[in-house]
Amino acid sequence: MNYSTADAFLSAPPPSFEIREREPLLSFVSDKYLSLILTIVIYWGVSIFFHIIDTFDLLPKYRIHPPEEVALRNKVTVLEVIRDVLLQQLIQTITGIVLTYYDPPDYVGMEARDIWVLAHKIPFLSLPVVSFLYYYGFSIMKIMAAFFVLDTWQYFLHRAMHNYKYLYRTFHSRHHRLYVPYAFGALYNHPFEGLLMDTLGAGLAFKLCGLTIRESLIFFSFSTLKTVDDHCGYALPFDPLQIFFQNNAAYHDIHHQQFGIKTNFSQPFFIVWDKWLGTQYKGNRNVRDAAVTEKSEVEKKEK
Repeated sequence: MNYSTADAFLSAPPPSFEIREREPLLSFVSDKYLSLILTIVIYWGVSIFFHIIDTFDLLPKYRIHPPEEVALRNKVTVLEVIRDVLLQQLIQTITGIVLTYYDPPDYVGMEARDIWVLAHKIPFLSLPVVSFLYYYGFSIMKIMAAFFVLDTWQYFLHRAMHNYKYLYRTFHSRHHRLYVPYAFGALYNHPFEGLLMDTLGAGLAFKLCGLTIRESLIFFSFSTLKTVDDHCGYALPFDPLQIFFQNNAAYHDIHHQQFGIKTNFSQPFFIVWDKWLGTQYKGNRNVRDAAVTEKSEVEKKEK
């Protein structure tokens, strides 16, 4: 939009508008249900991708743990993991349907009027910038706020699960049967913990940040992708998620080891709560080196 067009737009009376319900992304399913379906598709799609890499040993130099450790150190079978993940996803889907049942649909048609009003409230910004804020900027800020809400919810619950023996033994210890995490074990939890920490935490972030259905689709899908990637078992220097987020597979893997189990509680996006409250692991960030160091220290004490 050039200046004369923008000037004419702003000097004209407020544009008329006609509100209508937003068309779904796919004609055969509403965006509300698509967001629930996508989380499952993304979870298993990305998990299968990493499982293929595991099975054919395609990226051996990026493994955090050697493959034999999966069988030696993990205290749960693959079938048990799959069973519990499917149960959590069933609970997650039912909860999602309940939480969004009374949510109104997204409406469109008032974009020109809203941009006109917004441009007059912040006249120091150009019309293209105001338009960008309206269509993308505010959505990005809301989704980032939802990331922070989810991080906050999960940090304090996760830390409580480790600080109180009853909570750890009854609920959270199940997830730590996976000393060597792998992708499709990301949601391997006690059903109650999965409901409380993951499902209700994401639902709370969705509600508190006022996400639209389309925004929630992005938020839930990205959260699922990030959670699976954090448990993939690979430190990948070319993975955009592991480059952009310090809270990545290597960071979270430390928490699954005996030497780091009381640290690195933050998940799934940022590490600010670990930094602010002093629970970030201070030792060697390389899991293999840290494990060797811990083993040698234990051997020295035994001597």
